[in-house]
Amino acid sequence: MSLFEVGRVCVKTHGRETGKKCVIVERIDKNFVLISGPPEVTGIRRRRSNVDHLEITTKKVDIKAGAEDKDIAKAITSAKLTPFMKGKEKK
Repeated sequence: MSLFEVGRVCVKTHGRETGKKCVIVERIDKNFVLISGPPEVTGIRRRRSNVDHLEITTKKVDIKAGAEDKDIAKAITSAKLTPFMKGKEKK
């Protein structure tokens, strides 16, 4: 099992979104994953990201691979992670 699994919450460590949290939506290959904030929660839009630019957290949400942003937002809310995702709570 990979640490970079679907539903894992991560923190961006590079780029203009450094420090913002996102959710892994899909594993592309050994070096890249598809992530989403989603935008209405953290401001990170769906995009491909290098795994070297992500720091994994212990938090995980229950989503299917390729889930839509609205489903990710619902999963974040049901897991009571909205304050954490918006950066108002520590790891």
